[in-house]
Amino acid sequence: MALTAIEVSKTKATDKPQKLADGGGLYLLVQPNGAKYWRMDYRFAGKRKTLAVGVYPDVSLSDARERREAARKVLANGADPSAVKKAQKAAVVALAENSFEIVAHEWLSKFSKNWKESHTRTVRGRLENDVYPWLSTRPIGEINAPELLTVLRRIESRGALSTAHTVSAICGQVFRYAIATGRAQRDPSADLKGALQPFRIRHLAALTDPVRIGKLMRDIDGYKGTFIVRCAFRLAPFVFLRPIELSRAEWAEIDLEKAEWRIPADKMKMKALHIVPLPTQAVAILRELHPLTGTSKYVFPSISSSTKPMAGNTILAAIRSLGYTPAEMTAHGFRHMASTLLNEQGFNADAIERQLAHKAAGVRGVYNAAEYLPERRRMMQHWADYLGGLAKGAEVIPLRA
Repeated sequence: MALTAIEVSKTKATDKPQKLADGGGLYLLVQPNGAKYWRMDYRFAGKRKTLAVGVYPDVSLSDARERREAARKVLANGADPSAVKKAQKAAVVALAENSFEIVAHEWLSKFSKNWKESHTRTVRGRLENDVYPWLSTRPIGEINAPELLTVLRRIESRGALSTAHTVSAICGQVFRYAIATGRAQRDPSADLKGALQPFRIRHLAALTDPVRIGKLMRDIDGYKGTFIVRCAFRLAPFVFLRPIELSRAEWAEIDLEKAEWRIPADKMKMKALHIVPLPTQAVAILRELHPLTGTSKYVFPSISSSTKPMAGNTILAAIRSLGYTPAEMTAHGFRHMASTLLNEQGFNADAIERQLAHKAAGVRGVYNAAEYLPERRRMMQHWADYLGGLAKGAEVIPLRA
């Protein structure tokens, strides 16, 4: 006799398992702990087998009957319902493991170990905000170029052209990882060349006219900020460093007797030890500052806490306080300023690139922190003297190296 929904609902557990038959092999198994399971007994290839149909009340009586009929159709077609169910479950698991998000997580986890934390956050944020909402569950091997382009167009439509190109590059890395691990055949991002609007790279502004540089040096000398910030500001033109690298300077890295600053690899963008030869002007600035901050870890400690370094945007704020606009000068501009004029003055381009801590194509072989060091020492002192001459308003004739 067939079961009723009320009977299924009100059947109570006993000290032994109970089977309430519904017909066609389907029955409700009531366990002593009160759990209720739908089961279906059937025969396949001469053997008695049992199919797990579901758990009550998640699977109702009517749902269980539908699943029974589906299983009977499988049997009528000469297949084993249990084997079919197992294969379907495996397919779902495989689909989940091969989804774009799962592969991207795997790629990010594997390759971000050597990245800076800020870069990892940026890449993860791009994926979470601009890609996952639309491609998260898609099998990575099924995503095609038009589908990826639709995702990138959404970014492009809000005017973020640079971000659109960046996200395309990130997705390309994920697809290539999927190819290498056997989960995709193609990188659809490679088919999108020319499909996105081009964008112009905004170069960080820098002064390169000697007359204007001379005025900048005089303005820096007259800067009225705190003594610590003033020292950092005066040092910035002499060391060719990125603002964050300058702001995190530690006394333990600096040897004033040798006039040398050795910055550990983990603090550099290129993850390699970097040597900064210090011209006499830089050494003088640091000696003047040492009595104030020499007992603390950082050369330029934060105004709020001596255990923290000065903020990375402090030099930029100082530049702005002097009235220089973003189109005229930036904190990164000191690097571009030095590179431009030193190249014009005939210094070895590779030595300049090495001092800028670039891994440029023109620099030979594996990164060697000490390469061109004697030449770089002469170059750094020449540059500091040159800036000093410009600051005095003299007509400085560049000496070719």
